[in-house]
This record gives sequence, structure tokens and C-alpha cells, in this order.
Amino acid sequence: MEDPTMSSPHNRNVSRRGVLTRGGALAAGTALSSLGFGSAAFAAGTPRADADAIVVGSGLAGLVATSELAAAGRRVLLLDQEPEASLGGQAFWSLGGLFFVNSPEQRTAGIKDSLELARADWFNNAGFDRGVTDPLGEDYWAAKWAEAYLQFAADEKRKWLYGLGVRWVPIVGWAERGGQLADGPGNSVPRFHLTLGTGPGVMEPFEKKVREAAAKGSVTFKFRHQVDALITTNGAVTGVRGSLLEPSSAARGTPSSRTKIGEFELSAPIVVVTSGGIGGNQDLVRRNWPARLGEPPSRMITGVPAHVDGRMLAISEMAGARLVNRDRMWHYTEGMANHSPIWPEHGIRVLAAPSSMWFDATGRRFPNPGVPSYDTLGTLELIMRSGHDYSWFLLNKRIIDKEFVLSGSEQNPELTRKDLLGYLASRLLNDTPPPVKAFMDKGEDFVISNNLPDLVAGMNQLTGDNLIELEPLRRQITARDLQVDNGYTKDSQIMGIRNSLDYVGDSLARTVPLHRILDPAAGPLIAIRMNILTRKTLGGLQTDLAGRVLNAAGQPIKGWYAAGEVAGFGGGGVHGYRALEGTFLGGCLFSGREAGRAAAAETAS
Repeated sequence: MEDPTMSSPHNRNVSRRGVLTRGGALAAGTALSSLGFGSAAFAAGTPRADADAIVVGSGLAGLVATSELAAAGRRVLLLDQEPEASLGGQAFWSLGGLFFVNSPEQRTAGIKDSLELARADWFNNAGFDRGVTDPLGEDYWAAKWAEAYLQFAADEKRKWLYGLGVRWVPIVGWAERGGQLADGPGNSVPRFHLTLGTGPGVMEPFEKKVREAAAKGSVTFKFRHQVDALITTNGAVTGVRGSLLEPSSAARGTPSSRTKIGEFELSAPIVVVTSGGIGGNQDLVRRNWPARLGEPPSRMITGVPAHVDGRMLAISEMAGARLVNRDRMWHYTEGMANHSPIWPEHGIRVLAAPSSMWFDATGRRFPNPGVPSYDTLGTLELIMRSGHDYSWFLLNKRIIDKEFVLSGSEQNPELTRKDLLGYLASRLLNDTPPPVKAFMDKGEDFVISNNLPDLVAGMNQLTGDNLIELEPLRRQITARDLQVDNGYTKDSQIMGIRNSLDYVGDSLARTVPLHRILDPAAGPLIAIRMNILTRKTLGGLQTDLAGRVLNAAGQPIKGWYAAGEVAGFGGGGVHGYRALEGTFLGGCLFSGREAGRAAAAETAS
């Protein structure tokens, strides 16, 4: 049912919780007046043009948009509040997964995929329900972007990237499997293609294009330029103004200084905003937390650097952009505190196959869809209903050796350096991967023991809550273990494990043969406290299919484009409520390309 507070004509620009509102406080928690700008800051005389286009944000979407503009002969200023070391933004830290439909890798593995099946999966998964047929609906353009992206993923996406030198691991991953009904959420087949080079490998061709353009003088980097306002002239966006930040030697991903040493104002007939989402700002995450999930977690860990702060969402809204689906977000439920943090409260996500048992904080096994790799949002709902902000994985060494992949370029060194043979060997040797072993040795969320009583004691000691009782936990594990001795079962998780083992890719590299959790030969036993990990903003600035930013009346604002996470990866929320995975980098690629090409066309002489 559509939320009336989000879709009513009188409330389309007002958040239910009163944040990110047109006349209220900035989303970043800073009143507009504290930035030194009143409403007059958005009106100016006809400015001189410093470039043909200004791109705000040097993440993946910004690099793609800039490369398209430069290829069309446009002069571009590429701005970012971070130092040059953080060029590429969040994409650098990603695992590099990309969603393709009916790819050669799928066909080689015997996976029968089609645009029709992918479309059904996407729309069942997204659950668009906010005015899909209403041009002023929050999901109107999001659904159109979804259709366009599916066409892209089924055809041109792989050909385009392959032509730029991007390559993939031949084993296709099966993320977000759903595990319930055919018309429910999830991927019906494996579609998660790991890029050789991980996130940096996806960035590489676009960074190269932009740097080559910079060497020729058509692109100018302006790092440490923090945009505080968009300039409008006669209803069109004509530039930006903001604060010059002091030089910073901060390493990639680490917090940089916000000390201001000056101001700037730059003008261009085109401004493209590609500034990312809110995942690094836990205050904003809590303020926009969906009411359908109850109160926000009291404790979360953070999956993106602190510079993913959401500032430009509010600044854009104050300049007249329409911000939609602000309560839709994508946070992972399998987060571990990083033993060697790079940014504040740095967490790492586990990409697990379906063998680990999943329990709430009190030791009650989750029902469907509470199975690893099945349904992130569905499991988040289960956790929030439990009354606690963490849960437990319970497994053994045999499972962790084969089934654990850690998200992030730095957690997959062979893959990041494009050592395919080394990566495949690490998956096929069935020994603990070194990054996983480092978490076992140093991770604060791990409890490891040779027997269940000691494991339970360690779990209770870790949390200090003493919520886990030994015998109820033993009964649940034993009941599960009794189901593995023949080919029949009433346990849906075991059915899922067998389904996984039927897929050659999982059988080879991701799913351990079915066995008893309490089998001493498979030990020691492992319990992992899983935390909620902030990651992606699924809503954002509403854009049409050209990437043009829309106003409250649903009309394009002249000279203004947006792409990537700040635009909900297209249209203000191409994923709806849920992501099929491999679609965040892909959304940056597609929306950045579309916005860059459309902006170049608009400025054609």
C-alpha cells in the first residue's frame, strides 16, 4: 500500500520524520543559514562560463559522466571535497560485482537466463508502489529507469565494458536468492559477475579516460572543493559555490580535514551532481530510517567512508530538486567490525553461501528468509522484529573455509590484482582464505570453540547480555543435523543447500557439501556476531531518462543532471525497496553514461 505521507500531492516534498525538507534543516544536520547562504544565494546575474560543464563528485558515476562529456569535446571541471587520493569514491572499495543477463559466463555454466526472467525478478524484488503510472509518483521514473537498465544489462552493458578491457571471473555468483515464492523477491538464477580487479578494475577504464582528457586540457580536477550551494539563474542551474578546504594528505578512505581556507564560485551551463548517498552518516541513516522497520538500530557499523555524507542531497533539494523515496535504503545484516579499520566504525560484509545457521540475539533460529544469501531486506525485518540490533551466525571451520567471501577490494587481494588463477585456487583449495583467517584471529565479533558449551559461554561473554541458553540452542542445531542423513527433508534451508550444490559454480567454489554442524571432524565451531552495516541510499534526486533533475512539478530543471547514488542510481530509486545485487556499480555506470551523453548533447553548438 502506498504511503500517503510520501505520495500525497501536499506532502511529496516533505519527509515523514521532518528531515531533508525544503524549508527545514539540511539533511546533513546543518542548517542552511550556518553555511552562510540564504535564499538569495541561489539567484545571481548572468555568470561567465568557467567550463562547458561542472561535475560534482569524482566517484564512478562522476568519472563516467566526465569521460562522456570530454569525449564529446566539452570542457569539464570535476569537483570533489576529498583529496585526489580518494578519486573513484566508494567504487574503489567495492567487490566489483556486476549484474548481467544471459551472459557468456552464465551460458557456459548452463544457466538459462533471459530478459523476461530478469524483468520479472527485478519488478517482484523492487515492489514499486508509489505512483508507478502517475507522472508525479515517486516510482514513476524509477520504474522506467529499471526497464531501461534491464535492457542495458541484457545487451550493451557487457559488450561496452568488454570493449574497454574489463574482464570477469568465469564463475557467476548467486546473490539475493530469495528462497520463497517464484513471484517473491530474489534472483531466480546466478547473475553476480565478479570483475577481475574488483572495484578498481571497474573504475580503471574511466579513470584512464578522464586523466587522458585532463592531460589534454579538456578536464580540470578541482579537489578539496566542497560545494555548499547551487547557483540558479532564471530557473536554470548555472554554477556552484562553496568552500575551499585545506590541502589534505589523508590516505584513501580515511577522514580528511574540513577546515575551510577560502571560497569559490564556478559557472557553467551544465551541472552534473554525482555526489553519492548517506551511508557514511549514521545520523542521517537514523533520521531517514523507514517507519515500517520500527526504531532504527542503536548500534550499527559503517560500510562506506565518512565522506559519503549526504550533503548534496539537501543542498540539491534547497535549490529546487525533488527528493523521493528517502526512506528506502540498503543496509546489510552480515556485518563484522573491521579489525583494521580505515574509516570510522568500519565494517566488512560477509557474502556467505547458505550453510551457516542464523539465530537472533537470544538464540532463536530465524525462519525464512533468514538464510545467508537469500534476502537482505527480509532478514533485516526479522532482526528488527527481534528487538535487538545484532544476530548470530553459527557454523564450523569446514563451512567458513569454502563459503565465506568478504566484500571489498582490500579483502580480495588476488582478485584485485587480477590474479585469476590465484583467486580460483584460493576458492578451490578449501582452506581458510587469509583475509577470513585474519578476522578469525583478530575480529572482535568471533567466538571459536571445540564444543558447544564453551561456544555459548563465549557468545554470552562477548555481548555481556547472557541471552543464549545452551540446551535450546543445542536442540535447534541437533534438529537441523538430523535432516542431513538422507535425500529428503522438511528443512527449507537444507533444501536450499541442495539447490545450491546443484549449480556447478556453487558446488566448485562456494557451497560446502552438506554435513552436520556439530560433526567434530568439521570443527571447531564458530559463532559470529553479525551487525547491521550501513551501505546504500536507494532513494534520491528524481531524474528523467536523460538524467535531468526534476522539480516538485515533475519538470526538468534546465542545466541540471544527476547520476549514481545521489539519484537513487537512476530516477530517484531504480531498485525500489530491494536490490538484486551487482546493480550499484552498474547503476553508476549506466546513469553516469546517460547523464553525460545527454548533457553533452544539450551543450552541442
